[in-house]
Amino acid sequence: MKKIILFLAIMALFASSCKENEVVSQDAIDRVKINNYLEQNSLSATEHPSGLYYIIQEAGNENHPDINATVTVSYDGKLLDGSRFDRGEFFTSPLYELIKGWQLGIPLIGEGGSIKLFIPSSLAYGGQSTASIPANSVLIFDVSLHYFSN
Repeated sequence: MKKIILFLAIMALFASSCKENEVVSQDAIDRVKINNYLEQNSLSATEHPSGLYYIIQEAGNENHPDINATVTVSYDGKLLDGSRFDRGEFFTSPLYELIKGWQLGIPLIGEGGSIKLFIPSSLAYGGQSTASIPANSVLIFDVSLHYFSN
């Protein structure tokens, strides 16, 4: 009987220690941050399977870029605290050279469209910091797609 009680006590201790050491992924942390931001700002966004959240502000026309397109956009980039880290007017680049969040989000609109992107760090710069963007930052972009070419 003592062996059974000892065995059960060891198993209970093992089970509780597994929960304490459970690692929370950065994606899970970013998801909570994005959902909190959306709730605090009374915004309703769509979640992409990748973890990207977005709000289509203007759908644009029926022409949507693909990953191989060269896009011309205007954008405003901010952190969750509202601080701007970048802004651009009529910026042109191949879509495949941009961060994954833009690669996934911009094709959701057509020419003349605009979208608000809530990009988890894994679809942006991840654990790498830049001069104005801390590591593991969720990014918010307002992007207007002026036109694109293939």
